[in-house]
Amino acid sequence: MASAAPSTAGSGPSSGSTESEGHRGGLPGGREALNRVLALREGSIIVVTIIVAVYFSANTSSFFTGSNFKTLLPYFAPLAILGAGEVFVLILGEVDLSIGAMYMFAPIVFYKLDTAGLGLVPSVIISLLICMVVGAVNGAFVAILGVSSFVTTLGMLFGFEGLSLILSHGTPVATPGAQVHATTVQAHHVVNGHAITLPETVNHVGTFANIFGAGVYSELIWAVVIVVILQVVLMFSRWGLYTVAIGSNKLGAAEAGVKVNMVVIRNFVLAALLAGLVGVLEAVRSQTIQPDPSGPNELLLIAIAGAVIGGTLLSGGSGTVVGAFIGALFLGILKDGLILQGVNANYLLFYTGLAIVVAMTANVYVGRVRRGHTGSG
Repeated sequence: MASAAPSTAGSGPSSGSTESEGHRGGLPGGREALNRVLALREGSIIVVTIIVAVYFSANTSSFFTGSNFKTLLPYFAPLAILGAGEVFVLILGEVDLSIGAMYMFAPIVFYKLDTAGLGLVPSVIISLLICMVVGAVNGAFVAILGVSSFVTTLGMLFGFEGLSLILSHGTPVATPGAQVHATTVQAHHVVNGHAITLPETVNHVGTFANIFGAGVYSELIWAVVIVVILQVVLMFSRWGLYTVAIGSNKLGAAEAGVKVNMVVIRNFVLAALLAGLVGVLEAVRSQTIQPDPSGPNELLLIAIAGAVIGGTLLSGGSGTVVGAFIGALFLGILKDGLILQGVNANYLLFYTGLAIVVAMTANVYVGRVRRGHTGSG
């Protein structure tokens, strides 16, 4: 009996193991791979983004083209940068609404400083430093004075948008350094088998504009570099580990020796800095500085939504910069695809709202899958 038992036990698991291996190698293996993807914090938004991209590719011939990709970049690259900074604040269990004001304020300060003769690059640097000071004030109110981050940053949002209107007199202006220059070049053509050289006029922008937003891929490059750096910081640096620790248990982190106030202030500074940078990039790209609060207010909410549907918890303690990038990509694809399909502009926000609710519902489901996957493992 003792000898038979091992034989039976050996044959049972062996056949089960073979069958399991067969499942992993066949179609059910794809299901296992899907479960592993869904177990990622960014899993739901990855799947939803792929589904939306496939849908628009199948129904709109011009969607999956190089020219449309260039059109898509201004939709999601700014959101990705804004979301990357917001993630560090959300992980703390806080929120920064003033990023909309910094987005609007930084280009106006940049314009004022440049027209005063300071120069393009110094004007950008000083305008971003001012945004960082505002972020430090936000962080100090939240960390030291204990004022709600929602109330603090909402006040800063209204205050600095108002200050932006005062400084600009509510008048749009041309962005310094973003002007298009016409240059005459000699182009070679073949006419009736003969090579001839003819003058052609070529429009181009300067080096500053190419770097700070006017280049076709400049905002994408900024977004990718910032997301990669901040994701590494979040995962492998003390700054990132302390941020997660504070969001998970602020009192416990303080008792463990974490300088909570410093980390909170630093994260608000980061969010304000990136918001100001995006404001400058977008002003250079569009060649116009628009002192209109409606655009920044909508952008800040969509950026927060992108970070949240990308896997960052509003309650704090968990988040991912890469997820914010994918969330921004999802929202950009959605908007671009709807426009290509000729959806009425009045319906864009409606569909965006529905998509955010669906994506968040998927996040809840994925969270349950992740907890079950972890518990079983």
